[in-house]
Amino acid sequence: MEKKHYAYIMKCADGSYYCGYTTDPVRRENEHNSGTRTGAKCTRSRRPVKLAYYESFGTRSEAMKQECTLKKLSHRQKEELCKNFQNSEL
Repeated sequence: MEKKHYAYIMKCADGSYYCGYTTDPVRRENEHNSGTRTGAKCTRSRRPVKLAYYESFGTRSEAMKQECTLKKLSHRQKEELCKNFQNSEL
C-alpha cells in the first residue's frame, strides 16, 4: 500500500492557524501538543493546537504544493475552510 501524504491546518489556542505537511495528521497533532522539540517552534507558545483541516495526496510533492497554497490564504479564508471541513476517517 502506498503511503499517503497530507497538507493540514492546525487551529491554535490563540485563534491563529498553522499549516504544514505530514504523512500522519494525528501523530503530527500530538507532536505539536507535546512538550518535545518535534512540534513546530511557532506552535509551542500557542498550545493546545487542534487538527482543523487536512487533504490527502498520493505524492509528497502534491501535498507540499498544497501546503504552500494553504499558507498563502488569509486568516478569514483558513477559518472558512476549516469551518466547512467534513472530517473523515484517517
